[in-house]
Amino acid sequence: MTGTFVSKWLDTRAPVPPPELAAALRAMTAHVATREPTAEVLLSAAHDAMTTLLHDGCLTRQSALDLLAVDALVTYAFEAAADDPDGLDRRAEQALASIAALAEPYRA
Repeated sequence: MTGTFVSKWLDTRAPVPPPELAAALRAMTAHVATREPTAEVLLSAAHDAMTTLLHDGCLTRQSALDLLAVDALVTYAFEAAADDPDGLDRRAEQALASIAALAEPYRA
């Protein structure tokens, strides 16, 4: 395994994602400078990637893999969050609010 601690953590997930998806996940988390694969870290990476996708326009087929990777990061964030079930509701509410806020500038 190479890369950051988070990318190493992602490499241990089962089932193993297809190589193209795994590469996208590594790219989206390459900037993460932490030693813990917390839900917040993964959600932050998903938020950053989605912000970029929305800014660049994500309405083409070329964006499909990146959108799938964002979805996978959010899924993995909640997998990591399962280690702290008492905070799961709070984390879900925060994630939903954060993701919903990304769409605000694009609403008519």
